[in-house]
Formats: sequence, structure tokens, C-alpha cells
Amino acid sequence: MEKIIAKTIDEYILNAPLHAQEKLMQIRKILKEIAPHAKEAIKWGQPVLEGKKILYSFSAYKSHLNFMPTGPSLAPFREELKDYKMGKDTVQFPYDQELPVDLIRRMAQHRLKEVEENNALWMY
Repeated sequence: MEKIIAKTIDEYILNAPLHAQEKLMQIRKILKEIAPHAKEAIKWGQPVLEGKKILYSFSAYKSHLNFMPTGPSLAPFREELKDYKMGKDTVQFPYDQELPVDLIRRMAQHRLKEVEENNALWMY
């Protein structure tokens, strides 16, 4: 997929391929519900939501949506995520599958709690 150059998350989503836009809007909605006061921004060319620190990042790739809540926030969910491709800090959700909304919601809540209560870092 071509690199999306955007200044806002709206612009990022509108410039994403059509098959990615619905999932991008869906994950954005979930994350905004969990962290309604988080500021939206583009960092490193990707959408992020940030409070005291960066909470989450997400991005569109050719065949999947990439969600980055950080490795420590993924750790408690490793067993539930075993069917997804993962990186150190990321999980990939293929476009041809439904987003696991409840799981994303719980991971996002966990990350928010870790930042608010334990001052968790973005890069550790």
C-alpha cells in the first residue's frame, strides 16, 4: 500500500484504500469511546490518540489494520491474540475478518489504566 501522507486522522482515513476505511473508522470509534478526552494526532505518519502519553496508534496496510497499544498492554491478552500475527508492540487485524471489538476495547481499557494509574511509557 502507498504511504498515506495526512495531517489529520480524518485525512488519513479518507486517503486509505476503500477496503481499509471501514475498519479504520471502526477502531477509531472504539478508541475514542475508551479515551474520549484523548487528543488525536498524526505521528510517524500514523494516527495516534494521546493523553498524558501516547495511548494507541493504528494504521492501514495492504491486507490488515495494525493496532499498537504497546507490548505490555498486549501481554495479558496473548492467549486471545494467538490467532493474529503480532509484533513486539502490535497486532494485525486482517481486513477480511471482523474486528474483535470486545478484545480491542479491553486492550484499550487496559492501556488507558496503565497510563493513568502507573504512568506507563509509550516506548519502554
